[in-house]
Amino acid sequence: MLINMKLFEKILIANRGEIAVRIIRACKELGIKTVAIYSDIDKESLHIRLADESVCIGPASVTQSYLNIPAILSAAEITDSDAIHPGYGFLSENYHFAEACITSGITFIGPTPENIRLGGDKAKARQIMKRKGVPVVPGSDGPVATEEVALKIAKKIGFPIVLKASAGGGGHGMKIVKEEKDLEQAFYMAQREALTAFGNSELYIEEYIPEMRHIEVQIIADGKGNVVHLGERDCSIQRRHQKLIEESPSPISSTEKFKKRIGELGVKAARAIKYRNVGTVEFIVDSKGNIYFIEINTRIQVEHPVTEAVTGIDIIKEQIKLAAGLPLEYKQSQIRSSGHAMECRINAEDPERFIPSPGKITFLSLPGGLGVRVDTAIYSGYTIPSHYDSLIAKLIVYGKDRTEAISRMRRALDEFIIEGINTTIPFHKKVMNHPEFISGDFNTSFAEKINGNVHENK
Repeated sequence: MLINMKLFEKILIANRGEIAVRIIRACKELGIKTVAIYSDIDKESLHIRLADESVCIGPASVTQSYLNIPAILSAAEITDSDAIHPGYGFLSENYHFAEACITSGITFIGPTPENIRLGGDKAKARQIMKRKGVPVVPGSDGPVATEEVALKIAKKIGFPIVLKASAGGGGHGMKIVKEEKDLEQAFYMAQREALTAFGNSELYIEEYIPEMRHIEVQIIADGKGNVVHLGERDCSIQRRHQKLIEESPSPISSTEKFKKRIGELGVKAARAIKYRNVGTVEFIVDSKGNIYFIEINTRIQVEHPVTEAVTGIDIIKEQIKLAAGLPLEYKQSQIRSSGHAMECRINAEDPERFIPSPGKITFLSLPGGLGVRVDTAIYSGYTIPSHYDSLIAKLIVYGKDRTEAISRMRRALDEFIIEGINTTIPFHKKVMNHPEFISGDFNTSFAEKINGNVHENK
């Protein structure tokens, strides 16, 4: 049994919404007090009601609230918090914030600042993985400074190619270039987008792989050389490079050989940068089954509940225990995965155009029953602000196999009623009834295709 003295007395949660609620729940089960921070527009948010204490840190603008490092550290100091959990998004992958926490004598619940810095530099991470024997997509060895150099590399690997921002992800600063004549314009557009989104215009080049699957591996490391993986998740249902549906295991991981191979690559990638705490190694798998590293996400993932469902391991608790200096509790041979889990991200968006739909929830009925979990911070009468990400809930289901999981997700989506705003629930219903999804034969272009839109050159 854990002794709470080995953990933390009080954790400040530097986030909002459903992930803040999720972290509060884990802390309560560990006997740890919590502090919620909030902007003035979030004063009616659920995470404030559930936390032991709360501090308003500024106005609605993220730069003056959830990205305001001095205000967050001040809130931690005045509440005597001994650790900060960043959740995902906001400051979770900001190595300056992790360093500032350490300098202030506060434990940052996450990887080391150096882990975060390397994870955020996609081009550098590619170099390290290639050197350590983790396969990467053919492309540039590092950042590409000019359009002329980009053209030489593109001709060497062959068109189509994809330009990517070294400092970020999520499709920002990413351009697919199918022909040489389009390279110059795409290069400068990608540079501008990368600079706007990340404050860094550096780009690198990869061969464009069509009809790919996006597979990620959940890893846990204690910083002492012990690393395990919790299996893989399939994140191929996405639009504009934003994930919409995740599941574990992947429909293409039907053989133990594939599962073993991608899990071992995830562990190898984590060891390559001496990773500590919880993280995710992301790969793409081409139509021939070749596996290529793309990046390491140095934080908890939105889709972590599907892995929790099939392994029974509380990943948030693992983050907290490792940050407190406790050793990794599991050996790889002790980790077992069973059944099948899926997660649908419920966004406050128009389900056809995916345009944000903030507003007041006039009626809410959450689904339930065997194998159904809802992670959310919304309630009837809650007004969704327009200032933040449109994710309002995560619907997770578990079944003995993929067929049961799909059937259960259909039922749960039918029970999920949100009135007053538009949501992506109709889109998810369409996916769950589509023959290609049911068969497991789909790739990253699937969502664009079924929604009647061509893949946009983001």
